[in-house]
Amino acid sequence: MASKLSITPNLQRNLIRRSPRLATQSSRFTRQCLQPSLRPRVLPRLALQHRLFSISVPRNFADVNDDFDPKSVDRESDVVDVCIVGGGPAGLSAAIRLKQLANEAGNEDFRVLLLEKAGEIGAHILSGAVIEPTAVNELIPEWLAEDNETRFEHATPATSDKMRFLTKGSSLPIPAPPQMNNHGNYIVSLNQFTKWLGERAEEVGVEVYPGFAASEILYQSDGSVKGVATNDLGISRAGKAKDNFERGMEFHARLTMFAEGCHGSLTKQIIKKFDLRRESQPQTYGLGLKEVWEVQPEKFQKGQITHSMGYPLPADTYGGGWMYHFGDNLVSIGLVVGLDYPNPWLSPYQEFQKMKHHPLYKSVLEGGKCISYGARALNEGGFQSIPKVAFPGGALIGDTAGFLNVPKIKGTHTAMKSGMLAAEATWTALEKTDSGTVFLYDYEDALRHSSIWKELKEVRNMRPSFHNPLKLYGGIMYSGLEAYVLKGRVPWTLKHKTTDYGATKLADECTKIEYEKPDGKISFDILTSVKDWEKHAAMEWPKYKGIENRFCPAGVYEYVEDESKDIGVRFQINAQNCIHCKTCDIKVPDQDINWQTPQQVSLLLRSELDESAN
Repeated sequence: MASKLSITPNLQRNLIRRSPRLATQSSRFTRQCLQPSLRPRVLPRLALQHRLFSISVPRNFADVNDDFDPKSVDRESDVVDVCIVGGGPAGLSAAIRLKQLANEAGNEDFRVLLLEKAGEIGAHILSGAVIEPTAVNELIPEWLAEDNETRFEHATPATSDKMRFLTKGSSLPIPAPPQMNNHGNYIVSLNQFTKWLGERAEEVGVEVYPGFAASEILYQSDGSVKGVATNDLGISRAGKAKDNFERGMEFHARLTMFAEGCHGSLTKQIIKKFDLRRESQPQTYGLGLKEVWEVQPEKFQKGQITHSMGYPLPADTYGGGWMYHFGDNLVSIGLVVGLDYPNPWLSPYQEFQKMKHHPLYKSVLEGGKCISYGARALNEGGFQSIPKVAFPGGALIGDTAGFLNVPKIKGTHTAMKSGMLAAEATWTALEKTDSGTVFLYDYEDALRHSSIWKELKEVRNMRPSFHNPLKLYGGIMYSGLEAYVLKGRVPWTLKHKTTDYGATKLADECTKIEYEKPDGKISFDILTSVKDWEKHAAMEWPKYKGIENRFCPAGVYEYVEDESKDIGVRFQINAQNCIHCKTCDIKVPDQDINWQTPQQVSLLLRSELDESAN
């Protein structure tokens, strides 16, 4: 097993003195550093963070050497037992379960390290979700117990369900399929829930490092995964070291778990290297756009859950809306748009703004205040698109492997359960041997015998059924038949028609969509800025007339009229707007956008996010 860091008295004094600067990623951690009773647990983490912040090049060296290669600086490294990339529900559940097993076995020196690109655990998780509690009940049985001082205090029990089919001006009640029955479920701020899981992970001894993005996969000489390296900081666009250059750090582990969420940048590389999709269909995706509103008290119906289909999306585009009442006068409202939509003139963001003006939603939002906004890509491929999840030296867990139940519109419980299954398989594998490459055969086997497999197999034909001559209406009819009668007990498995980018038609083949100007009260515009990317524009604009303008939910990509350009427009990148939904990587027709972990990451907010809505 990996050894812990050694901390001398002098180093301890220096670390405590420097902790406010070194621990800026977590104010809670900074406070812990200054409490004598907690120092034995947090000082090893601070020592490692000290090393992370100290790997830099002298400013004058970088300044006077134009040919200096940042990669010529050796990276510091640390050896742990298990490294987990991603601090969402899956990664945290895996980390907690591993430490539970290690602590129960009396092996408190077993090191589990978790890297999260966000500045704080939960900062990149969107608020407002309905969770099925099966996995958290198993992982932390007392998570809601009144006598538990560290219980999760922000769960709103679901009280009622509504399903509506929308036309432009009306709302028609339709039966909700059994999968959408939310009896026993809870509406939560997923941001708060993830933050709470992070605190539970630290309590059992997981080394949690927010603010450090894993940007490179490391391999052993035999090709197995050795670990990951964090991103270099202070690199110019030209690839040169700036004054604030800091080299990344390597983390070597017996087993590395990837819990990056949908379409993870490292996961893409792993899937390609080990050909993990050789027996599965390509993944398909949706884009989920979400806002949290503070509504007038008289319009608040605590625990009420509403889902809708139909308007504003056209019949050839899969998707639907939701509205969840939770907390104190808070409403989560959102729209999911399948990224296999064919019309490049369609803008998911604008469709979402249009949906909010429908009477079903506007009647609740009017007079309220939007306090946060975000978007994420979602794996919608389901059972057919699950890749192999184990490979030499590592595993895929959570939404990075695609365990979202699309008809149920839930994936937190399956993500957490997959992390727990991987953790148990990892503990068993590492207990059997202290050397050699680890392959989690038990994880693959446990997954196929788990509730995840059964649940996703049962609904496998619903999402692809919407690719039929009757489009939306045919999909609804077939899905109803599956939900109430067939229940997945059929000998066939429908295939996804094409990749999302392959479904995109040429702009000249489609009807142009004109969107109304936002009113600034219910609907809002996307922020703008200026940068340039001429080669991409020359290739994409003539064929798709600015599809990037429309599929990006944060205004990162924009075409601006410019007569000085041959094509009449200038393509600019508003990078600061990026909310890391990765839709661009999935949907751009010529596949020339490769989303990568940025040096610094942030979540776009409509306004300053109220702590109660986090």
